[in-house]
Amino acid sequence: MRGLSAYHRAFSAVLAMFALVAAFVLATATPARAGENTFVEVTPNTAQAGTRVNIRASCDNANNQQATVKSDAFGRVVLRPDNGFLTGAVTIPGNKQPGDYPVDLRCANGNTASTTLTVLNMAQPSKGPATGGGGTAGGRGAGSLLLVGGLAVVTVVAGLGMFGGGRRRAGTSS
Repeated sequence: MRGLSAYHRAFSAVLAMFALVAAFVLATATPARAGENTFVEVTPNTAQAGTRVNIRASCDNANNQQATVKSDAFGRVVLRPDNGFLTGAVTIPGNKQPGDYPVDLRCANGNTASTTLTVLNMAQPSKGPATGGGGTAGGRGAGSLLLVGGLAVVTVVAGLGMFGGGRRRAGTSS
């Protein structure tokens, strides 16, 4: 009975601790405002100059109206309503300098949001690397020799297998 009382006190202390933590979290949490859902995202958010990126955004309850996105990476783009979001696509100019560029959304209802697009501008090779003249490419190369040699080895092993099998039988019968 005495052990049950100690258990009850420990349980009450743990419960009181959880209540204090919950009260602290609720008191310090910023209250969420209903309907505030404004964002912009660029996919992919790291892209090579000269490639096309997709933009998806939300302007809270104004996703049935066009919005604009502006960035030094690609200029100004108009986003149009599409299945509950605002969408658009744009090609980053091929000569765009590499770096991080802010992408800013401006909604018809006055809401704004931003994200970052990282542009890469790596030099693209115009042809394959110079790796040699391919000296074994012409005429009969090592591939033909390996094929003939492999067939010869298989034939010898098969012959030895039949010859060895026949001798073993002869030895076991006497």
